[in-house]
Amino acid sequence: MQPDERFATTVVGSYPQPAWLVDHDKLRAKVVPRVRAPDIWRVPAPWLAEAQNDATLLAIRDQERAGIDVISDGEIRRESYSNRFATSLGGLDLAEPFIRHVQGFEIPLPRIVAPLVRPAAVEVEDLCFLKANTGRRVKITLPGPFTLSKQAYDCHYGDAEEVAMAYAAVVNEELRDLAAAGADVIQLDEPWLREDPDGANRYGVKAINRALQGVNVTTCIHLCFGYGFVVSPNKPKAYAFLAQLADCVVDQVSIEAAQPHLDLGVLRELSNKTIVLGVVDLSNNEVESVETLTARSRRALPFVAPERLILAPDCGMKYLSRAAAFGKLQALAEAAPTARLVGANLFAHCQALWSAISFQCAIEIAPTGRLRRWQTAPPCIPPRTAAARRCSTAVHLGRAPRQPWRYRCGSRNRPGRRRGKFLHRCRTSAPRDPG
Repeated sequence: MQPDERFATTVVGSYPQPAWLVDHDKLRAKVVPRVRAPDIWRVPAPWLAEAQNDATLLAIRDQERAGIDVISDGEIRRESYSNRFATSLGGLDLAEPFIRHVQGFEIPLPRIVAPLVRPAAVEVEDLCFLKANTGRRVKITLPGPFTLSKQAYDCHYGDAEEVAMAYAAVVNEELRDLAAAGADVIQLDEPWLREDPDGANRYGVKAINRALQGVNVTTCIHLCFGYGFVVSPNKPKAYAFLAQLADCVVDQVSIEAAQPHLDLGVLRELSNKTIVLGVVDLSNNEVESVETLTARSRRALPFVAPERLILAPDCGMKYLSRAAAFGKLQALAEAAPTARLVGANLFAHCQALWSAISFQCAIEIAPTGRLRRWQTAPPCIPPRTAAARRCSTAVHLGRAPRQPWRYRCGSRNRPGRRRGKFLHRCRTSAPRDPG
């Protein structure tokens, strides 16, 4: 992203496949396929590639018409986000897959029976088709090595970390070819980092760094809680593995935040990354208002500078209707300019407060985006006495404050000071007009 671009928009990856191309009932019945699922395609094999190209053009044009800045090919040719690349590798037994039983579903997994190899490039032709048919910046996605290692059954390596590193090597080969072919952004999808936080803590970052080795274009990691249309609506409010990505060489971290109402305080730990923030809920076909999307984007501003924030849907849009997907992207693109204008001012407010008062802070944002309350205990109070000597700070930001900022301190066990009384003014370098 260029330095002067704030709140650019992008997609996470997939776009709805037309009903004339894919049998959606069969697709949903397979949950998220790990092996090939040729029976979901409605078009016979001799004409399938041409039909997939036509549907890909529709996805490209929809993203362009909606006004999205960085677009994908919609992953139209894929049966799932991961199985097209995963099943193109050598060293797998796809004829006799391992059957995993999950919540009443039988999910076939490829068996690793020999060293993993990549016989040829898998997604390079798709990237070239995308670049030939748009003037926008383009993103291409691949499953990450950690997730790939969890979607296969190991009968060869005998060690989970070794499996992940083997996948990292073949992913790296593909990434280098995609970079050479002109990708603007390459994204690794890694939802399994939060499914297995113990394994992720041990070797997740190591595997990702190996996969990204020598890749000299913008890179992104996407984490989510699963497709909104597929998984339970009761999603966690926090990631079990996220802050650890600060140690990863990736440039961008893409997270789902709209549907799970994610606590965004963790983004403080990722101050060296650009954040791709999910602000579009994909659990239904309802198109949110521009105001709703703008308000969701503002929630990140206490923790992320506007120049490090990109707006996106929560996840892939594969299971939405095409009309809903287009409407949601259009609303996202319309929300970006408002978020860009208001967000820069709001972030300036937050920065001014941080420099004015040397408290570690937790910030609550009103639905309008105005700073409402700043509440904390000052770091100078020892932890054991913080409960007995609580300091609450109330700061109201008007349009043009005429006085130096004041703060109100209410304490217990502090004789001579009544709770709620203005004690003194903050004689700092805080500007009189933070806007």
